[in-house]
Amino acid sequence: MTVATIEPPRVAVQAAIFSVRAGADHDELMIPLVRRTREPYLDQWALPGGWLGAEEGLEAAAGRTLAATTGLAPSWLEQLYTFDSTDRSPDPRVLSVVYWALLRSDLVEAQRTAAGSPENVEWFPVESLPDLAFDHRTIVDYAVWRLRNKAGYSRIAAALLPDEFTLAELRGVYETVLGKRLDPSNFRRLLEGSEALVPTEDFRTGPHRPARIFRYNADVDLADLGPL
Repeated sequence: MTVATIEPPRVAVQAAIFSVRAGADHDELMIPLVRRTREPYLDQWALPGGWLGAEEGLEAAAGRTLAATTGLAPSWLEQLYTFDSTDRSPDPRVLSVVYWALLRSDLVEAQRTAAGSPENVEWFPVESLPDLAFDHRTIVDYAVWRLRNKAGYSRIAAALLPDEFTLAELRGVYETVLGKRLDPSNFRRLLEGSEALVPTEDFRTGPHRPARIFRYNADVDLADLGPL
């Protein structure tokens, strides 16, 4: 009598990587996707990732994926969730440990300008994604929900900004992440007296009156600050 053998699940590590890109009318929350070069789902877009190495830790694998996809180190990296549905992939069964990451918009733009995106990589607005392979649309939707939820009770969206910024630029990033308008006066009142912000002596000039430039206090953990 022949006894069927069941192949153990394989472990993959995926990354949902977010940045913000300035648009003509409004800023957009962006995410890089990779076009698949083999079956299943040949030529479809998917989250970047790969198999977990035998001697590799999960966070190291996520960092490797980030570097291969963007050439950058994240300003924020956190484990999101493990997706383990039995029907999420053809044989063999695959467990995906997903990380979500934030990249500074200025560094992403500088990298794209200097070197271009790696082959098969393209950035998409999260509001207009193409069809995704496997269950990756479910993963992206959950990662966006997690980002917006966490941005509502902490200041992590600042990880999408350069080191120095105006309050209007900071508010613009939060509006992009949260997908809603914020009252400028309330936003300013909440943050100007916060220990998280350090005013500099510099100002950003433009068509309106000069705006003071701030930076975040490196001694304050962005995840531990109060809600907006």
